Amino acid sequence: MTREAIYHRPKNNFAYAYDTQTLHIRLRSKKNEITAVTLIHGDPYVWEAGAWQYKTSAMRKIAATELFDYWFVEIQPDFRRLRYGFELKNDEETVVYTERGFFHEIVDRDIAPYFCFPYLNKEDVFTPPAWVRDAVWYQIFPERFGNGNPSLNPKDTLPWSSEEPTPANFFGGDFEGIIQHLDYLVQLGITGIYFTPIFKATTNHKYDTVDYMEIDPQFGDKETFKRLVRLCHEHGIKVMLDAVFNHSGFYFAQFQDVLEKGESSKYKDWFYIWDFPVQTEPAPNYATFSFTHMMPKLNTSHPEVREYLLEVGRYWVREFDIDGWRLDVANEVGHDFWRAFRKEVKSIKPDVYILGEIWHDSMPWLQGDQFDAVMNYPYSSAAIQFFTQGTLPAEEFVYKTAEALLMYPQNATEVAFNLLGSHDTPRILTVCQDNKQKVKQLFTFLLSSPGTPCIYYGDEISMAGDTDPGCRRCMIWDEEAQDKEMFHFVVQLISLRKKNLAFGNRGTLQFVTASNVTNHVMYTKTFEEQTVLFAFNNSDQEITVDMPFNLRGKKVTNLLTGEEFAYEAERVDVVLAAHGVVVLEF
Repeated sequence: MTREAIYHRPKNNFAYAYDTQTLHIRLRSKKNEITAVTLIHGDPYVWEAGAWQYKTSAMRKIAATELFDYWFVEIQPDFRRLRYGFELKNDEETVVYTERGFFHEIVDRDIAPYFCFPYLNKEDVFTPPAWVRDAVWYQIFPERFGNGNPSLNPKDTLPWSSEEPTPANFFGGDFEGIIQHLDYLVQLGITGIYFTPIFKATTNHKYDTVDYMEIDPQFGDKETFKRLVRLCHEHGIKVMLDAVFNHSGFYFAQFQDVLEKGESSKYKDWFYIWDFPVQTEPAPNYATFSFTHMMPKLNTSHPEVREYLLEVGRYWVREFDIDGWRLDVANEVGHDFWRAFRKEVKSIKPDVYILGEIWHDSMPWLQGDQFDAVMNYPYSSAAIQFFTQGTLPAEEFVYKTAEALLMYPQNATEVAFNLLGSHDTPRILTVCQDNKQKVKQLFTFLLSSPGTPCIYYGDEISMAGDTDPGCRRCMIWDEEAQDKEMFHFVVQLISLRKKNLAFGNRGTLQFVTASNVTNHVMYTKTFEEQTVLFAFNNSDQEITVDMPFNLRGKKVTNLLTGEEFAYEAERVDVVLAAHGVVVLEF
């Protein structure tokens, strides 16, 4: 038995409180080496005749990656305390794994070697807002969604969709344009809108904030925004704003004061100025986002900066009843600031969703004291590489997806922000080289995945576009130019996600087949007695594959076509079209 491959720690994503009564415990072992794992567990204070009284619970293998197997068990300790270890077996030996190493048999005269979960305190349970788990998001780039009030147009605004977007041009998108199309979002099935920044700025993307307390005048005024939020809520749609607290824009008044007054400016410590006078060329002598002199980094450890930004967080929740904050470049801001931010905004509205933009392993931010979730790029990246780029074979796609699902506690995974594209990436149709069958596969994967899915505006009608600025084209409102077939396919998937508990975010995902030879993948989603099978053919040829289930006497429903079958044979073949997907409920 390869002992160095066996791993557990009594914290983070390996041992955590799922709710106020339930602990989730995971264990890692070398792939295909262990045949059975049993959790040895008990209360640390329950003894009889000098022996610790323990119970055993079988663990089940929930996932496999290229190198490891992962095991899982759910426990509800009688007194919310737990000491525990693991008994691992294969054909050659049995070992007991504890915090202090390995034993050949269960130790019951001393609990010191065992892992410890000291107490399941209610306040330590990671508890994201309950509504997020069932939300379906739609990302809107406000400048490009709809021009509803031409009187607000910035100088030199172009007619809608008349030209290709550039980093600097404007088409006049505004709040009225969004309000006029809320019925479209309701028809699609959207229950949450994620807006890129709406605050006063000089660019079309608004990530160069000039004033965090003011709306950019090209979008409308505060009363219009209040009306937009109210109408969204009346339509069952939550609203999430985007904020950049890592850095301000160049024309942020406080930074302009530093440029004007230099070392005598009262705001000089709001930023990281290395020396004076301040210079921007040939390179800035102050900290910035990347090396962009137009985005000076804010000193979030400074008391005045902290209070200013915390009030920004409070203000838009308190005065406009927004439902979430998406936080740009969140990993470059100190953890202490985010802890304070969470306390402040949650004190006003406890179920506000706090989402961090982080592209890597984000466990340090998901301890229940900072963010509710992060943008789940590792998860979507594996899917895009497999379904569109062909850079991942089927088995490796399964491994990377499993790693992403196990990266965080289940509480966090259930509200992870899953997306196929955004204002920073090429549109998914373009990534798929205009192959709409691949797009359908990706939408099926996205909307059946654990987490909260987000659709980038226009992807549902097959808009195309390369990376910025190509991905920021004006929304197409000419219905004859919209891909209605794709639209209705996405509507169907969203409806299934909402109505079918196994299909949606109540179902547990388990991969059952992955073949590098045929390049097909199958996984199930299960909830109670309900099972939904997803089968994807990621090849250019039609294939026939065996469903690894005994379906004799069961009613099987094709959820995408509505067809129903009753099979008499134990083994059943399913035909998958080239780049096709079949979804069966049984």
